[in-house]
Amino acid sequence: MKALMYMLVIICFMDTFVQLPVVGPYALHLGASSFGAGLAIGMYSLTNMLGNIAAGRWIDRYGGKRVLLIGFILTSAILLLYSQVNNDTQLIAVRFLHGLAGGLLVPSVFTLISRHVPDERQGKSMALSGAAVGLAAIIGPATGGIMKAKLGFEAPFLTVAALLALGVLLTIFIPRTEGEQSSKGKNNNGNAGSQLQEDQPESSFRTLFAVRPVVQSYIAAFALMFGMGSLTYALPIKTDALEFGGQASGMMMSTFGLVAIMVFMLPTNRLFDRVVPIKLIMLGGGIVIGSLLALSFTTNETMMYVTMAVYGIGYALLFPSMNTLLIRHVSEKDKGKAFGMFYAFFSLGVVGGSSGIGYLTNSYDTGLRIAGAVLAGLLILIFVIGKVQVKVSERA
Repeated sequence: MKALMYMLVIICFMDTFVQLPVVGPYALHLGASSFGAGLAIGMYSLTNMLGNIAAGRWIDRYGGKRVLLIGFILTSAILLLYSQVNNDTQLIAVRFLHGLAGGLLVPSVFTLISRHVPDERQGKSMALSGAAVGLAAIIGPATGGIMKAKLGFEAPFLTVAALLALGVLLTIFIPRTEGEQSSKGKNNNGNAGSQLQEDQPESSFRTLFAVRPVVQSYIAAFALMFGMGSLTYALPIKTDALEFGGQASGMMMSTFGLVAIMVFMLPTNRLFDRVVPIKLIMLGGGIVIGSLLALSFTTNETMMYVTMAVYGIGYALLFPSMNTLLIRHVSEKDKGKAFGMFYAFFSLGVVGGSSGIGYLTNSYDTGLRIAGAVLAGLLILIFVIGKVQVKVSERA
């Protein structure tokens, strides 16, 4: 069952990562301007946030398994449309639909994992999930790029459609959790229960933002992906400017991914159940900030590889810790909404990092420094929120 769960995580994230090296060139191939190509790339992340939030509501109402099945079926069908587009406008429309449907996948699979794992092992579980994400991040872009070069633009999308269809078959074997069965029962409790169910989504979202550790996890998610978005924007430009070769930025990103996977898979993953999550978040955040700043001050290729390896350690400390922090402070009935909002902040961070840094400066080094400064501010905010919580608890 555990292997099945982590396989589903890989499939969900392959949908995101395979398309990365394909969409921009495909848009240009269809006659899009540079703005149109950027819009085609960003449209997925923008509508993905809406899909994440919708998934959160539906998971708590209908169960993660059902929403994941629907997400796989819809996304697989939409991926088939990529082979039918004839211009950039149609591509942007398909990207709009793809983001909405794809937004159902990740919150659903992470909610299912959290509901099938005992509380005392949530940290290790999230670390292994992070390893699955890292594996998809390494395999996905390379697969997409190779298929695009050898088989054409449509091939990567058709392949992922088939992979998501496999996800449908695998999801069928996942048993329903007790939390999902109880939430289903709530829908059949008469008029009063129905009224409560109708009122619950809005109030529960407000309730989530009233829990300070949950807010801290959301800020951490945004910060982590803001840094990733900034890095994705600045690193290829810098390696090209320094004439390191066309594969350098991809190899550096793979270096960070491999180091992160090692931290996730080795006995170091026991840390995530033994150390308070907020401490690992602060440590990981500090390492990420230091790595971004170090990258902005070095032009040595070897040092950049070393820095990206260190960045991988920071990423590996952050990802499971903020997931664990979230899981430990939300009730079973609200996990869907909690994860939906969590991954909406993920998507927002990617958009904010890549687009925001690109808007603010044309200098890749300045962009990395701005990203480091933004992350430092967010880390301070997480720390302050924690201190406020402590003071409130002491007064109570």
